[in-house]
Amino acid sequence: MNRVMKWIIGMGIVSIMIGLLLLLFTFAPGGWMMGNGSFMGDRDDGGMMHGNGGMGRGNTIDLITSDEPAQPLPIPERLQPDRVTDEALYYTVRTERGKHRFFDEGVNTETLGYNGDLLGPMIELPAGKTVYINTINQLDEPTSFHWHGLVIPGEEDGGPHHSIEPGEQTQVRLDIDQQPGTLWFHPHPMGATAEQVYLGLAGLLYVTDQAETELPNEYGVDDIPLIVQDRLFTDDGQLDYDRQMNVDGTVGDTLIVNGAINTTFDVTTNMLRVRLVNGSNARNLDFSLSNGKAFTQIATDGGLLDKPVSLQTLTLTPSERAEILIDFSDLSIGDDLALQADGIPFTTFTVRDEVEQDGEWSDAFDGTSAPNESSVADRRLTLFGMGNMVSIDGKQFDPDRIDINVQQGSTEVWEIYNREDMMGRMTHPFHVHGVQFRILERDGNPPPDNERGWKDTVAVAPGEKVKIEMTFRETGTFMYHCHILEHEENGMMGQLKVN
Repeated sequence: MNRVMKWIIGMGIVSIMIGLLLLLFTFAPGGWMMGNGSFMGDRDDGGMMHGNGGMGRGNTIDLITSDEPAQPLPIPERLQPDRVTDEALYYTVRTERGKHRFFDEGVNTETLGYNGDLLGPMIELPAGKTVYINTINQLDEPTSFHWHGLVIPGEEDGGPHHSIEPGEQTQVRLDIDQQPGTLWFHPHPMGATAEQVYLGLAGLLYVTDQAETELPNEYGVDDIPLIVQDRLFTDDGQLDYDRQMNVDGTVGDTLIVNGAINTTFDVTTNMLRVRLVNGSNARNLDFSLSNGKAFTQIATDGGLLDKPVSLQTLTLTPSERAEILIDFSDLSIGDDLALQADGIPFTTFTVRDEVEQDGEWSDAFDGTSAPNESSVADRRLTLFGMGNMVSIDGKQFDPDRIDINVQQGSTEVWEIYNREDMMGRMTHPFHVHGVQFRILERDGNPPPDNERGWKDTVAVAPGEKVKIEMTFRETGTFMYHCHILEHEENGMMGQLKVN
């Protein structure tokens, strides 16, 4: 065979290989082809995470400003206990199928909810009490009840091993022993978490105590929750997860807050406490005020910061929470101020009164910083990949494999590394069940002031190494995983056993 023929055959083989790779990346589930740098995940000097804003089958999906008529902000119902004793509270929570109308000129769409058609109630969990929750699955498919952020035994955690079949009910026991904070609950069945959350299963958990603080705390008046999510609707206002699902994280172009679009809230006090929950499947959200002024962050996932932090922008990745204070004392009655995500207004506050709360809210903070001193990592975990090819330490989730064993009461430092790949870059929100942790450092540097509180989810940017420290107080088997829900289901999850 002469040299020319060899060259022709060789080039033919190379062309075939390139063609097969292009077909693979173009038509793989969820579409791996990137668009407009949508997987960029850089961190700016203020410690803000960016990226994961638009992963839509090869194209960026930007958020749009809604032209829907304004509507009052729904405030999730405070769930009333079935029974209360000196030591315990008893609640009942049901998963239900329902219908909800998102658009003024739309039709009802099929949704999921807890004790209702969409989302769920706020459940108060007093510190020092035992809380029993009777969980009932009224769906026609398995689900589970995961108490996200609670420090509880593995058998009560509600992970993928604790599936509840249709028509079944179980009771969980939650001994509340952690500082007050804004937590949430959602399903965690393997293979269905992303869809069930997308269709509406999410509720609030408030850990509270009896110690009086000077912070605003009148629920629904000067202390309000905002569960913020992005969704993609069909032309007639339907949610169609099967059609809209993206294997690299399902995102939408429309913001909903507490299940509603383009909401308004009447402010009657000078100071408003807002509890933000990023309940999206995959989108990071940059929160800011429409007038460009600063607000004050007072809490992270697991409770109050050691001292308040003034910010103009706050970024939350999926499942992260934060509490902020917005000061309206410089506004006049009738003035409007909008809260935005990625520059898109989703809730407009209108000043209706200027009642000044009693006390000084800064008294809730002692002004001293808890130690976030770095130390040598006990374990190093590597997050890698996109789409169906995501992994932790080169392995995908196996329900029959324990990846990490630790002793109850031990404290460990984990270094989480988000390894970049040739297809692009994504920020991974890394979540650990059953603990609250402290961030020690980001790429060798101390964390920003607003990340020095207790956390259960940490954003890890492409190429970044983040150290966290946690103490394993409760026994059992727990999950750790990326909280981009589609990544979790594709195998970016491991199992931790506390003996």
